[in-house]
Amino acid sequence: MYEERIYRRDYITEDLKGFEVMVKESDLYICAASDLSSEAIESTLKYRSQIEEYIKKHPQFLSSLTPLPIDVLAAPIVNEMLRAGETAGTGPMAAVAGAIAEYVGRDLLKYSPEVIVENGGDIFLKSLKNRRLGIHAGNSPLSERITVEIEAKQTPVGVCTSSGTVGPSLSFGRTDAALVVASSAALADACATAIGNIVKEPGDIKRALEFGKKAKGVRGVLIIMKDKLGAWGAIKIV
Repeated sequence: MYEERIYRRDYITEDLKGFEVMVKESDLYICAASDLSSEAIESTLKYRSQIEEYIKKHPQFLSSLTPLPIDVLAAPIVNEMLRAGETAGTGPMAAVAGAIAEYVGRDLLKYSPEVIVENGGDIFLKSLKNRRLGIHAGNSPLSERITVEIEAKQTPVGVCTSSGTVGPSLSFGRTDAALVVASSAALADACATAIGNIVKEPGDIKRALEFGKKAKGVRGVLIIMKDKLGAWGAIKIV
């Protein structure tokens, strides 16, 4: 059943064209210089096909909750997910939404100097100016009251959010929002999942931030649980 993604109002920009693309389970909201729907559909189909074909030959890629080894014969997006899982200590599918957002986004950069691709709360961002992203954190009193600014010089960058209380994604924790800024969206996605898994009560926030500090490629972490907030690194709250 389709669920309206109300939080997408936070990504509406006056200077870019926003449009939605739906391909099977992939539901993307994209901002670019023009409507690139057909290009985005073609790109999404390409990368989904590469992942689906790999799963047919390696079913554990879909089901594993722990890292799997790099496969030099696999498509680049598959290895991106494998590397992200290795860094985060998760299965590769913890990185799938971020990976698709980034690979589609990079394809669209051929046609637009700026691209924002959001895939279920996981974002690939390349911008020529600073952008502000609102944070939806379920029933937390901090939900939609916190905005993170991503500086243009940081981009391209991945900004991904995991939650144990919002959405259908698998999480073993109880965070209302675990946001990660990283060098790639696949890495940000996997690390957001891992950090979200750590936090089962507010006292776990510090330990989760320490995990983020040690993950190579992670630039910043923000965690919201109920009325508590913790942040580290390249997180500019405005």
